[in-house]
Amino acid sequence: MVDSSEEPRAVASRLTGRPVTGGRPLSGALAEVTLDGGTVVVVVKRGDGPRAVRAEVAGLRWLAAAGAVRMPAVHGHDEQWMVTERIPTGPPGAGSAARFGRALAALHSAGAPAFGAPPPDGPEDAYIGLAPMRNSTGADWPRWYAEHRVLPYLRRAVDDGTLRCAEAAAVERVCERLPGLAGPAEPPARLHGDLWNGNVLWGADGHVHLIDPAAHGGHRETDLAMLHLFGCPHLDRILAGYQEAAPLADGWADRVGLHQLFPLLVHTVLFGRGYAEQALRVARRALAG
Repeated sequence: MVDSSEEPRAVASRLTGRPVTGGRPLSGALAEVTLDGGTVVVVVKRGDGPRAVRAEVAGLRWLAAAGAVRMPAVHGHDEQWMVTERIPTGPPGAGSAARFGRALAALHSAGAPAFGAPPPDGPEDAYIGLAPMRNSTGADWPRWYAEHRVLPYLRRAVDDGTLRCAEAAAVERVCERLPGLAGPAEPPARLHGDLWNGNVLWGADGHVHLIDPAAHGGHRETDLAMLHLFGCPHLDRILAGYQEAAPLADGWADRVGLHQLFPLLVHTVLFGRGYAEQALRVARRALAG
């Protein structure tokens, strides 16, 4: 049986098999631990259960396997804890942003078996942040996106009383019209899945590293829409690098809101009415356009 109250330094030693010389807390779930007399520093993270740990570890490894965007190496894990490489950070830079854009395009191009496909060894019932996320697969993106990414969180928001039924109808109409709004069909991309600025680390090595994935097969515009939603330094340079490597289909900028419905409704479920109002504005613009 795994002890979730185990001290992070003991976890790091147990999971890596290496001596520990120091450590400090970073947050409630994170700690930084020093191994081998100060030569190796790792991050110890306590997960929210076996599926959460399994999903994150599988996602980190699947994204890293593409050899595109840099991901922290996994040094060990069990059902409750994971130990990963610590990424020394530096200031955001325009050159790093352009490189990241090209690398993100390469990551997406590595593909996935289907929309909604989990990483190899990843659970079907996974998470995005603290919200459950089910990785059921589909071959048609508009139908899959509506059924498995938008409507589950819309229904939860209505059940919780955060959205009224009459308001939810606007989002439901967008889902009905998605086949005509979604743009040209594209193959499933290998997505980070939770690509907001907090999961983008500007490394001291001059490269961007990504953490905390909710990885799955999806539409590549969804990752880019999340970068737009929460902002990111040098976003224009990121997009320029991306477009240089893998140009987006015409009209992609008009579809950003469609792809933001998913994270906005997730945040509605987690954080309340303010995000519900954003989701409704996005839905009404899509219907009006």
